[in-house]
Amino acid sequence: MQTLIDQFLEHLRYERNVSAHTLRNYSSDLEQFLDFLAPADPATGQRSTPEITEIDHLTIREWLAELHGAQKQKASIARKLAALRTFFQFLVREGMLELNPAKLVSTPRLEKKLPSHLSVEEAIRFIESPDLETDLGKRDRAMLELMYATGVRVAELTTLNVSDVDLHNRLIRVTGKRRKQRIVPFGDPAGDALRGYLQVREKFLLNAPVSKRDEEVLFLNYQGTRITTRSVGRMVDKYIRLCAGMHNISPHALRHSFATHLLDSGADLRDIQELLGHARLSTTQIYTHVSMEKLVEVYDKAHPKA
Repeated sequence: MQTLIDQFLEHLRYERNVSAHTLRNYSSDLEQFLDFLAPADPATGQRSTPEITEIDHLTIREWLAELHGAQKQKASIARKLAALRTFFQFLVREGMLELNPAKLVSTPRLEKKLPSHLSVEEAIRFIESPDLETDLGKRDRAMLELMYATGVRVAELTTLNVSDVDLHNRLIRVTGKRRKQRIVPFGDPAGDALRGYLQVREKFLLNAPVSKRDEEVLFLNYQGTRITTRSVGRMVDKYIRLCAGMHNISPHALRHSFATHLLDSGADLRDIQELLGHARLSTTQIYTHVSMEKLVEVYDKAHPKA
């Protein structure tokens, strides 16, 4: 079965052109399923896996039940099931299976959680927390400003290159999911922060060994190489600690704040969909619920019969 998983991952990488992040998730989920089917021998590392045709929907349900018993989050379980469905569908297309057993397994019902977001005042205070007297602060300020100004995902931010930024017209070219590109505008504060960072970016670049130095990468870590999503998460945590009264903020919260503040200011939902790079309008519509909460709050405070 490991061979089939490897073939599937190659298909995702070269034919479907999925992102490295998605590829890692598929690989991890399928490896966990393989461990469930046949744990590796601690001494030899060898497995005795069943034939792929022997795996049915009951086997998959047993695995999901084990994950549930281990108190895994429903969203995580649903993602793993989706990975199995895609994997088995690939095997059906390749003629290795007649039916997709994962299609007979129901997806766990997920709770609809409203995305967390900052108020405009909180967003400004958070974004302006880096110390602009330091090179690191200039870099961090540029990243935070750009995330809030454009609503880019963290993975999209970290893959930006210098050539993706048009400072004159205040535009960035973003490569999103499935390598789909979109052009997103940004305002003067983000532009000013980017200019400030680009003036010191060379110092970061010089920290990298010549063999790893990449002149195209926009945001660099202290080693002079492309910053990772994990590093962005640590950076956000660092500034949360500096902002009294802020809790449970993730890098994604700036994306949610971007969408919510646009909607609150009267932006059209389809325009927000385009800016966020959502394939379906239904994905963007969750922000209408966020704004509805604000509307209800205003109503309760202001209406005499509330």
